[in-house]
Amino acid sequence: MKKSFNIFLVIILGLFIFQSAQAQTPEAESADSTINEFILPPIEAVIDSVVKRNGMVNFRNQHIEVMESTLASERIYWTRNLSLQANTRYGNLSNFATAEDGISNTAALTTSIQFNYSVGVALNFPLYDAINRKNQLKLAKLEIDEAKSMAEFQEEEVRQRVIVLYQNIIFTQKVLQIRSSALGDARVNMQMIEKEFRNGIVPISEYVRLNNITSRLEVEYESAMSEFIIAKRLLEDMAGFVFGLTLSN
Repeated sequence: MKKSFNIFLVIILGLFIFQSAQAQTPEAESADSTINEFILPPIEAVIDSVVKRNGMVNFRNQHIEVMESTLASERIYWTRNLSLQANTRYGNLSNFATAEDGISNTAALTTSIQFNYSVGVALNFPLYDAINRKNQLKLAKLEIDEAKSMAEFQEEEVRQRVIVLYQNIIFTQKVLQIRSSALGDARVNMQMIEKEFRNGIVPISEYVRLNNITSRLEVEYESAMSEFIIAKRLLEDMAGFVFGLTLSN
C-alpha cells in the first residue's frame, strides 16, 4: 500500500513538473537573455552637463560675482568723501556807489539783471580710511581668491562623483551581461533536464536541485538589472538628459 502511494505521488509530481516545464518552455526559448553592450555618451559630455546643472557649483560661481562686485565697490569707496556743490542765482542786482571830490558827495544807484553761479569741490578723507585702504583692497581680493578656490574644489568634487557613477554603470552593465548569459545557459540546461526527467533518466532530486539553481540565477539576474537601471537613471537625473544608449557592433 505504501509502495503504491509513493508511485502515485511520483506520478502526480511528474505531471505537475511536466505542466510547469511546458509553460516555461516558450519563455526559455524566446528569452535570449544575452544583453548587448551599450555605448554610453562620452564621459566629458556627461561631466560638463552635470557641472552646469549642479546647484552648489552655481552657488559658488555666483558667490565669486558677489565678491568681485564688493571689490569694485571697495575701489571707489573713497569717493564717498568727495562732495560737489553748485550754486546759481539769476535776478536783479543793485549797486550803490558814492564819490567824494572834496567839494561835494555824489551817490549813484544802479540796477542790472545778472546770472551768477558758483561751483565748489570738497574732499574729506578720514585718516583711518587712508591708512586702512590697502588692507581693505587686499582683503577683498583674498575673498575673491577664496571663492574661486571653493568653486574649483566643488567642481572637482562633482567631476569625481560623475566618474564614479559613470564607471558604476559600466560595471553593473557587465555584471548584467554575465548574469544574463548564466541565466540563458541555465534555462537551456533545464530544458534538457526536463526532457531527461520525463524519460526517467534524471532523478527528481537532481531535477529539483537544478531547478533551484535556475531560480536563484533568475533572482540574481533581476537584481543585476535593477542595479543597472538605478545607476543609469541616477546619472541621467544629474546630467539632465536621458542616455540614448546605442547598441555596439
